[in-house]
Parts: sequence; C-alpha cells; structure tokens
Amino acid sequence: MTTCTFARAALTALLAFTATAALAQTDPPSNPAAAAQSYIERIRALDDAGPHLNAVIVYDADAAAKAASATGVLGGRTVLVKDNIETAEWPTTAGSLALAQNATGRDAPLIANLRAAGGVVLGKTNLSEWANIRSNQSTSGWSAVGGLVKNPHAIDRNACGSSSGSGAAIAAGLAWAAIGTETNGSITCPASVSGIVGFKPSVGIVSRTHVVPISSTQDTAGPMTTSVYDAALLLTAIAGEDPADPVTLAARRVADYTAGLADYSLAGVRIGVMRGQVGNRKDVAAVFETALADLTRAGAVLVDIEFQPNRQMNTDSFTVLMFELREEMGKYLASIPEFASGDTPRSLADLIAFNTAHADAEMRWFGQELFELAETTTDRAAYETARANALRIAGEETLDTLLAEHDVQFLIAPTRETAWMSDLVNGDNFNGSVGFGSPAAIAGYPHLTVPMGTIEAMPVGLSIFGAKWADHEVLKAGAAYEKARTAKLPAPSFKRWKPAGE
Repeated sequence: MTTCTFARAALTALLAFTATAALAQTDPPSNPAAAAQSYIERIRALDDAGPHLNAVIVYDADAAAKAASATGVLGGRTVLVKDNIETAEWPTTAGSLALAQNATGRDAPLIANLRAAGGVVLGKTNLSEWANIRSNQSTSGWSAVGGLVKNPHAIDRNACGSSSGSGAAIAAGLAWAAIGTETNGSITCPASVSGIVGFKPSVGIVSRTHVVPISSTQDTAGPMTTSVYDAALLLTAIAGEDPADPVTLAARRVADYTAGLADYSLAGVRIGVMRGQVGNRKDVAAVFETALADLTRAGAVLVDIEFQPNRQMNTDSFTVLMFELREEMGKYLASIPEFASGDTPRSLADLIAFNTAHADAEMRWFGQELFELAETTTDRAAYETARANALRIAGEETLDTLLAEHDVQFLIAPTRETAWMSDLVNGDNFNGSVGFGSPAAIAGYPHLTVPMGTIEAMPVGLSIFGAKWADHEVLKAGAAYEKARTAKLPAPSFKRWKPAGE
C-alpha cells in the first residue's frame, strides 16, 4: 500500500469514527498511552494530511510513553497548547517568523502546573499571528508559521481567532483538551464557531508568565474542551498563584472547579437574558430561543434585559491595548534567550523592522498598522485614565450593575454568529451585532461558551457571564445547561460547506 493510499484509508476510518468519538472524549482514559497514540494518528490523518486543518504546528511523537507513566488528577490526558505559551520542548513563536528561534527551554507556570497534575503536553497549536493584534485587516487563524487554520465543520470557513488552532483541534478530536488565550474573544469565539466549550476565566486565576503578551490588564489563558466538566478539570490543573504575575496573588480560586458540577440545579436561579445582544440574525435568535426554553424547563427564572453598552468602554480599552502591547512585549522579549543567529528581537520596534524586512512572508495578506500605532502610544497619563475608565465602565457600570439591578446571578447571550468564509484577501467578516463578550474581557470577569445548536450544520454557542471570581458558579451553570440542552450537535464534516440537504 502506498503512503498516499494508506493516508486515504486512515482518513476514511477516522471520519467514520468522528461522529461517535470526536465530540465525546470526556471520560478518563482507561489506557492513557493508547488514547495519546490515537490522537497522534488523528493529527497525522486530519492535520498533516486529509483536509490539512493546519491546527497543530508540532506534536510529541513520544506522548504515548509519557501518558503511560503520568500520575495526578489528569491521569495522562493529552493537552495541546497555543503557540504563544512557552513549553520547554519547542520554540514559542506566536505564529511569527520573528520568533521562529524562540526556544527558551522554559515551561510557563501554567504548563508546569499542568504537568504536575498529570497532564501530557501533546503539541503546540496554530493561532492568529501575534494573537490578532498586528492589523485590523487580518484573517483570523492565519500565521506565517502555521498557515491558515480550517474549521473542521466546513474547511472553507474560518476558525476564528486567535485561539483558532486550539478550537479546531478539539472539534476535530486531536487531543483531550487544549489551552487557548484571550484578550477579547480569542477563546470564546473559536470555541463557539467550532462547536466546543471554551472558558475565559477571571483575569488572575491563571498565570500569564512566559506567555507572549498583549495586555497585562486583559490577557488570560483558559481551557478549550468538549465538555464543561473537562474545562473545569483543566482549569483546576493550570490555575495557581505566581509571584511573577502579581494579579494572581489577589485571585479568589477554589481548589476543585469540578466540585458540585454534576449536582448543580438551575431551579429558581435567576438569569438575565441580554435581548439587545442577540443580534440582527433571525437564525441565531431562533437557536437562542431553543436554549432559553431548555433553561426554563430546567427551572431557571429568565429575566429579559435591554441594555446598550457605553461605547467609550471600547475606545478606552483600545488605548489600553496599544499602550500595554508596546510595554509588555518589550518586557517579554527582554526575557528570552539570545537566538543562535544573534538577531534576537528585544522590542516592538524590532518586530516592526523584522516584518518590514520580511514583508513577502509576513505581510502578503495584511500589514502591521496596529503594531505601528502601539509603538507611538506612549502617553502614560492618557493610558492610566483610559484604563481606569474601561475597567469602571465594563465592570462596575455594566456587569456589576446589570447583575445587581435585575437581581440575577448570570447573564446570557449568543456568543457569536456562525463561522464566515475565510478570505485572506479581504480579511474577516464579523457580524458585530451578535454577542456580549467585550465587557467580561475588558473587566476581567469570567465568560463561558457552551454549544447550543447549529445553523446549516454550523455550530453556535451560548455565552454565560458572572461576577468577577464567580468562575466556579459560571461553570456549574454551564454544566447544568449542558444537561438540559435538547439541540443536536453536529460532528465535523471535514469538507467544504454546503447547504443542508445538498
């Protein structure tokens, strides 16, 4: 049998397996080594060959042996890691050729925690280059290192950014779980359009040390999985204090985020329905109404809320991102070892120069106007005013006020619209009318997305928000909705999109 014929045969078998397995890897593996090897085989068949998802940049061929000897609460479960998070085995590139030699030999503290809990780092996932902060004209999921991530549910559609590879990999069944990062929507959007669970924890629950940064105010890592329970289990493993990241020292954690998930009841729980954030798509609204009916049957008390956010929040947050990008990137680059070539970038200005010198590879599809703007955003007084405003508006004046005035424990809305067609020439095609993720991202509050159904075989997610440090409660609400959900969820097609029935 030729290599090509073998690859086609393996892919056919894996596709047949997908409907029953790719979306249901939630139980602890009885044979961790065999489970790890099966994920490697799926990566080879679906990412390196077949539909070429471009979700995984590199993987550990010896992961099965490591899984066999793992102990701890994760018991050898395999985890893919977004390639802006340092792991000792491989370079951490953030998708850019400028960091192709960034082999630090360090584990980020969250990765050290993962290994200590018995998790096996299976590999690194592709992402939107520099976590989608280089240009407003970018195409989510594209990086110079990894190419364009494809959505497993329709390979001509976008996997959203910037944790696109992590979302696509879990939807395709390439690992038990993945770790993504979010500044504003970069865990929850990829999870929603790929039909998986994504959790952005309160900022401070998980360390950001040795993670390529954008914003010290908004950045966080978080789990991407096929179930809320698995997200809670992975969060339990990676959470923890880190003296090098002072915000973690004030965080309010629980020892076990899986505790109470199985028994949590929505009976009598008041939930605010963000009617103004359902958006202008009737198909999204229809799927959302089914989710609301499921919640009502589970005993939740739904409270309609009409609210329009203060847009100054977004303006001020953008100022924060631009100012912090230059400062935090400089600090990170100053911490990395010298490259063998000697041309180690040490500042945002160095990255701008690299992109200019390598424009054919780095800037064929879009430029770096946000990098250039960040380099000139140096007014600290204006930054400090903008940061205080953004945090106050997003937290106290939006989320805290809505929860208190309507006497609700959670807020819900659709996460996003369905995935759009990927277009490297014209960039992303977001529908900005759908979703309510920005206040939680800007304020640093928890945001969970759980699959709630499909539109023309494409997934859409339900977002659940809570107060800061209410991460455990939000996860419990998500697990209860998951049990109550009546919508059928699709298995990935690994084909180009076509209308239902054709």
